[in-house]
Amino acid sequence: MKVADAMTPRESLVTATVPGTREDVLDRLQDNEFSSVPVVKETDDGEEFRGLVSREQLIDQPDEDQLALLVVEVEPVTSADDLAAVAELIREKGQRRVPVVDDGALVGIVTITDVVRAMANGDVDGDSEVGPLAKTAVNCVYQETPITVAERELAYAQEAYGVVLDDEGTSVGMLTEVDLLDVARIVEGEESTGDSIADEDDDWKWEGIKAIGSRYLPTRNVELPAVPVSEVMTDGLVTVSRTKTATEAAQLMISKDIEQIPLMNGDELVGILRDTDLLEAL
Repeated sequence: MKVADAMTPRESLVTATVPGTREDVLDRLQDNEFSSVPVVKETDDGEEFRGLVSREQLIDQPDEDQLALLVVEVEPVTSADDLAAVAELIREKGQRRVPVVDDGALVGIVTITDVVRAMANGDVDGDSEVGPLAKTAVNCVYQETPITVAERELAYAQEAYGVVLDDEGTSVGMLTEVDLLDVARIVEGEESTGDSIADEDDDWKWEGIKAIGSRYLPTRNVELPAVPVSEVMTDGLVTVSRTKTATEAAQLMISKDIEQIPLMNGDELVGILRDTDLLEAL
């Protein structure tokens, strides 16, 4: 399968144009909840791809207003590339979104979700069992832990999830950064701290989000309610067994809109399968 068959095409992309400003990118990222935006420049020969601007760049450079100075060059792929080869690039570089560029022009974006969807649809090989693909190191949190503490546990572990355990150590739910952001609110009047971005970017989604690798979690100037994890977590845990195929796991991820699934052996939690792990099956 070629990248062209799986990517989001140029006409469906949200982009920013240089010359431009920080605010141009903020508007697009906030409105669309993207982690990054492709940047292009109009030339006499047509549109030219320049790079990406991400949330992390905005956080790391709070005083920089010029869009051109916020752009980061990334390794693109072409629409004719094999999707399996691109999946390997995504795994190696840790990029969840890769620009697709033909002859210097942006023609699309291919994401981990695009690859997982192709696997779910049977367009690429997904016959491998997930047991060998899953990781045995699993991040967990206790159901009665206050979410103020659980958020720190996720941040220090540099993970976007925690499998929730009850008093018996049984898996009863999943806590993700999305669950935390759903209940977080900005603390009125508190100044920016840590890696939070400049005051003019004072929407809570930006003022209160800190880069944790490729993840974004609330910082100290965001208030989390003093409630236990059990009140915030996603229950009805979706799980897989070792013998499920990558295609079956991909179908679960796409249908449930999730990025990780606990691996179970009977009632025992034995691993975690992430969307990036599925790429190893290609």
